[in-house]
Amino acid sequence: MIETLLQAILEQIDQPKKDLEHNLRALLNEAVTRMDLVSQDEIQRQKNALLLANQRLALLDEKIKQLESTLESQK
Repeated sequence: MIETLLQAILEQIDQPKKDLEHNLRALLNEAVTRMDLVSQDEIQRQKNALLLANQRLALLDEKIKQLESTLESQK
């Protein structure tokens, strides 16, 4: 009898804990969603795109220098 009563009390205590945990998780998920965060994969993609753009820019800069040199030598 005491064991059954104790079990019933423990179940009653456990339910608010579960409800609180569920509500806190929902609030945290909502807050994180509103933070407009970026994934690590997206950061890596952007780094790669920037590296490629910088490489192309360096090649174009070298090409411009070659063309300027050619123009100067033709004068």
